[in-house]
Amino acid sequence: MVVLHPGYFLNLTNFAIIAQKDIIWEVSGNYQKQSYRNRCHIANDRGFHTLSIPIKHNGKENGRNAYSDVKIDNKYAWQRQHWRTLQTAYRTSPFFEFYEDDIAELYTKEYDSLLAFNLKTIEVICDCLQIENPSVKTTIYHKTLENDSDARYLIDAKKKTNLIFEPYVQVFGNRNGFIANLSILDLLFNEGTNALAYLQNIPLEFIDA
Repeated sequence: MVVLHPGYFLNLTNFAIIAQKDIIWEVSGNYQKQSYRNRCHIANDRGFHTLSIPIKHNGKENGRNAYSDVKIDNKYAWQRQHWRTLQTAYRTSPFFEFYEDDIAELYTKEYDSLLAFNLKTIEVICDCLQIENPSVKTTIYHKTLENDSDARYLIDAKKKTNLIFEPYVQVFGNRNGFIANLSILDLLFNEGTNALAYLQNIPLEFIDA
């Protein structure tokens, strides 16, 4: 089993693991900034672009927040903004209309919990990919793992792997070149029914190294 953090429309590295391995979701640890817990990367006409979900801050005097306790700050119209940005970036992609209704639904219902929303994005993507949605979750946080592969560090937006991604056609690829390891949405909207085969062909030797 591989232990991963749920995140906001996770990138291709994380989804390659979901597509190829048995997953345990780490839901017992603390929330950390600068991570894919509340952000994802897409490609638009200007190139690399980040979508960030605003969260309610706990305040330093209250210590760290458990990930499961983090609340989305819905006083910002972030859902409308994110969906409009995705429409602008991907409406001309080959498979946007095919998956549009499934993805749009996530931006019409208001969510309070960041973790619950992220798990829902994963559920929707797994349905689009026609793979089983991982349901096993941790109950206690362990700093080190004895029997499972630890890929929790992949939630850190600053951590890089040495994976080489086979280029696929992106909407603005002629203008900006191929941008690797974006959110699963980029692969899904551009590759559609070929997305799962692409994920299954990403080598994951680094997990067991």
